[in-house]
Amino acid sequence: MPGDMEKGQEAIANIEIHENNSASAENAGRKAAMKKEICAFLSFVLLFVMTGCGNQAAQGDQENVPLEPEVQTEQTINSNEASSETESRESSGPVSKAEQEPDMEQETLVVYFSATGTTKLLAEYAAEVLNADLYEIVPEEPYTDVDLAYYTNGRADREQNDPDARPAISGSVENMEDYDTIILGYPIWHGQAPRIINTFLESYDFSGKSIIPFCTSHSSGIGSSADHLHASCSEQTNWKPGKRFEAGGASMEIMQEWLKGI
Repeated sequence: MPGDMEKGQEAIANIEIHENNSASAENAGRKAAMKKEICAFLSFVLLFVMTGCGNQAAQGDQENVPLEPEVQTEQTINSNEASSETESRESSGPVSKAEQEPDMEQETLVVYFSATGTTKLLAEYAAEVLNADLYEIVPEEPYTDVDLAYYTNGRADREQNDPDARPAISGSVENMEDYDTIILGYPIWHGQAPRIINTFLESYDFSGKSIIPFCTSHSSGIGSSADHLHASCSEQTNWKPGKRFEAGGASMEIMQEWLKGI
């Protein structure tokens, strides 16, 4: 019996050892599997990080590419275009007078005489459209309603009947030499420009300048009124065709349309 007990205890010990060895082997296998999974995860993370860094580096390289070649290309194109324009101008022959003349608005003076305010309004329109200077011919002795009454042998009647009448003007244009073009506005009195317009024209040298007349009237056209003014200027004055505007009926748009064709 004692021998049988010892054998039983020995068998039980062997079974426990076997179970412990099996448990150890199983734990070792689990640990190995976990290590493999951890290694695989770390490898995936490392690969992801390296890929992201590579993309940023590539973008950084693209952003840092110098733009000088493009700038140089544009400069070269502009230079070539400028050269082409220069060659074209040189080969096209003499520049026309219209191309040589500066913009009208830089050298134009709008001059007007207006006893009742009708011509004044149109002159203001012209100066605004052309961005030009404006000068009013102011008589030294202002005209009254009695002076302007037609066929009463009043002051205006007497002046228009006297070709030599030259009503005095108050003030003057101090820098007339600065202007190349004169827009000259006046009313029609007895079919002609008021004699004070002759006074103005004879006060300056308009040689080489252009004069463009316009008049206001209820019925009479500009007719020969401008032609009669030519004698008050030198032969070197460039008179251009004028226009008659309906007294009290012209607008800014009408004035602008006329000035476009000058």
